[in-house]
Amino acid sequence: MASKAADKRKDDPNYQITNNNPIDVHVGRRVRLRRTLLGMSQEQLGEALNITFQQVQKYERGSNRISSSRLWDIAQILDVPVSFFFDDMSDDTMAHSPRRMKAGGKLDEYEENPADPMARRETLELVRAYYSIKNPSLRKRITEMVKSVATALPEEK
Repeated sequence: MASKAADKRKDDPNYQITNNNPIDVHVGRRVRLRRTLLGMSQEQLGEALNITFQQVQKYERGSNRISSSRLWDIAQILDVPVSFFFDDMSDDTMAHSPRRMKAGGKLDEYEENPADPMARRETLELVRAYYSIKNPSLRKRITEMVKSVATALPEEK
């Protein structure tokens, strides 16, 4: 009887969206990766967060979701930006966001072609790379070069 109920739950799209979602698993793996790179134990991270090491284990397995405020705290403790936990996510994992699962995994028009260039992934990657250059005069020269190339190219239609 219990196995029939479990099978029924797994067929429920809401169950698939909320339980052990691949994005939660990915974020948990990134938490574990960074924690181990720093040589920090689950107990130490739990103590810094004022939670048990068992809760840290659940976060790292993706069986419990990490709230945004908790993710912020984890990022501060592990000395990484919050975006670190979403880096290197596969397209298949991204397709399992609750919104995309509800839409059958399809990208909406805005995601495929955002009207605002500041919302595009390539813009964010360019800005991150730009600010990773520590030398301010080199950054300024790169900015001037990009502006020069942009004005020299013929207008695309």
